[in-house]
Amino acid sequence: MREIDVKTVTENIKEMCIEANHFLSDDMKECLTNAVESEKSELGKKVLNSLEENLKIAREDMIPICQDTGMAVIFIKIGQDVHFTGGNLEEAINEGVRRGYIDGFLRKSVVNDPLIRENTKDNTPAIIHYEIVNGDKVTITMAPKGFGSENMSRIFMLKPADGIEGVKNAVLTAVKDAGPNACPPMVIGVGIGGDFEKCAILAKKALTRNVSVHSDIPYVKELEIELLKKINQLSIGPGGLGGTNTAFAVNIETYPTHIAGLPVGINICCHVNRHVTREL
Repeated sequence: MREIDVKTVTENIKEMCIEANHFLSDDMKECLTNAVESEKSELGKKVLNSLEENLKIAREDMIPICQDTGMAVIFIKIGQDVHFTGGNLEEAINEGVRRGYIDGFLRKSVVNDPLIRENTKDNTPAIIHYEIVNGDKVTITMAPKGFGSENMSRIFMLKPADGIEGVKNAVLTAVKDAGPNACPPMVIGVGIGGDFEKCAILAKKALTRNVSVHSDIPYVKELEIELLKKINQLSIGPGGLGGTNTAFAVNIETYPTHIAGLPVGINICCHVNRHVTREL
């Protein structure tokens, strides 16, 4: 049994909140660079150049990439041979978010009730997804999710007979409806299977996968490639001003489902798709 003090979790999450909000991940940097080179629209190319300049300023001057520093989404994989000491794990996670957003001077965007809407003033609580796995490691992924793109996300409860064509139509419908509101070029996370809430979690988790890595399921890989091509033919373009780069990637995750259902979740993210992962 390996013991980990929850203070270690707090400190790492604090640092991850600041890192994710100031520095683009390597896979997203590569996407943006490639998009600048491949963009056919002159206006679209100008938008992409402006985005690159924005990221450079954020990195060099320690200014957040975006004014919406998001709601903190935490995926934490816990080895079953780990024992946490020194306090409550969930409290430790939220303390890390609290310190990260206060010490990092990040915008606090969370309200304590969806209707009363009083700001919590520290961006807590986080959205936390736990997963118990083999071993004695803890892997934490922190993804600040802005709500310009989050609000464009969709769930479709399709019929099994709708099949793969129904899935394609659902994804394309969600992207068309999002248009410029999700700050394109976008990354499209898709969850297929499970039930109502599982497909949404799959879609959110899909956004944290390296965008240069396709699914290892052959038909899913083909679907990712086909959908990206079709999305980029919509001509929504960078900033929604037209062009050939509407999306950087389509990441799809699947899960077993009920014989009577075909749930599809589409979680759209903006061009920065912020996320950072650490292993403890």
